[in-house]
This record gives sequence, structure tokens and C-alpha cells, in this order.
Amino acid sequence: MSKVLVTIPAYNEAENIINVVNNIVVNQYDYVIINDCSTDTTKNICMENGYSFINLPVNLGIGGAIQCGYQYALDNDYDIAVQFDGDGQHNADYISYLLEPIERGDADMVIGSRFCNSNRNGFQSSLMRRIGIYIIKCVIHLCCGAKVTDSTSGFRAVNKSLIRHFAHEYANDYPEPEAIVSAVFNGYKIVEVPVEMNERVGGESSINAIRAMYYMIKVPLALAIFRLSMRRAR
Repeated sequence: MSKVLVTIPAYNEAENIINVVNNIVVNQYDYVIINDCSTDTTKNICMENGYSFINLPVNLGIGGAIQCGYQYALDNDYDIAVQFDGDGQHNADYISYLLEPIERGDADMVIGSRFCNSNRNGFQSSLMRRIGIYIIKCVIHLCCGAKVTDSTSGFRAVNKSLIRHFAHEYANDYPEPEAIVSAVFNGYKIVEVPVEMNERVGGESSINAIRAMYYMIKVPLALAIFRLSMRRAR
């Protein structure tokens, strides 16, 4: 049986973190919260409830927090690491669906998608973000040929080889799309499985309308630069 770790990057998730942990514990998975120097009471809640967590002394951003989780998984010899957002949008009942292709040897990374196989249940995000996701999907396909319907999904699982890769090399700012391209260029296989996601019930998303526009510009440019750097490296 695979040794599975759920990593939870969290920044100012005091209103959500208890429900997130309860959802994971009920499904009987190991977990670690990466508290990315939150300015609210996230750290206090983790301490008071005896949660497994790492408290970062400075804010590393989402990429740095996720990479810290991969480093923890590597150091503690986990076979599979599952990335799971701290805002309550992911449902741990679907983790087993992410694990199955990896455990069968059919995939190195499995992404939980809101959009594959005509899946339209659950929270679908705003129109602006869906447009951004579509643009990024097209850029990823141009960069590496991968067809990923939910390229910004933070609900994903990776095997031990990719744990090692991401522990040493991971993008910092909006890293999920670049992680896909990096995995493909390094010979890893990616599949998607349909999942349902929840709407955030507490706290504030880090991506507002202005940041969504920035995201739509920055991420395609970053992917293009990454693609050029990989071509030169070869």
C-alpha cells in the first residue's frame, strides 16, 4: 500500500483550516499544513488543535509553500504527495480517484479537473478565471503538447519521482501550469480525473479581478520563457 501525504499550503485560512483538516482526517490520510507566515490566527489554530504543520518564518508565496510540502514528503519517504488547498474548495473524498492511476503505474501526476469528461458539477469559478484557464490550457498545449483541461487546479497528486523533482525545482508564482510543462519536458506522464470542487466559504481569495488579469498575462509569458529555456538546454 502506498504511503500518502496530503500537503496543505495555507495563508490566512483561519476560517477554513479546521474543516479542511477534518475532511482529510475522516478520509484517514497523513497530512501536513504549510503555514505560509499567515497574519491571521491560522498558526494559533494549528497549535491549539495539535495539527501537523510547518510554520514558515517568512512568506514564500504559493510556490514556495508547495515546494516545502514536497521537501517534507521527500524527507519522510512518502510514495505519493497530494496537493490540497487550504481554502476548503477541495474534497478529500476524491483523493482516492487521484491515487488510482499512480498506484496502477498509469501516471506520474494526476490532476483533479472540474472540466474533463463534460464534468460540470460543483463550483466552476468565475467567468474571468475560466477564460484565463482556457488561455493557459492552449499555451500549455503549444509549449509541450499536453492536453490539460484544468491547468490551474491545485488539487493534484504526484508519485515519488515527481516528489523528488519538485522538491528541488518548482516555480514560485502561480506555479501549477509551469509544473505541468516541467513534468512533461522531464518525461513524466500526466492524466486528469473529474472532481467536484466547493466554493470558498470563508476568508478571501488571493486572486481578485486585477490579479486575475495579471495571471492571464504573466503565466503564458512565463510558460513561453520556460519553453525557450528548455529548448536551449537541449
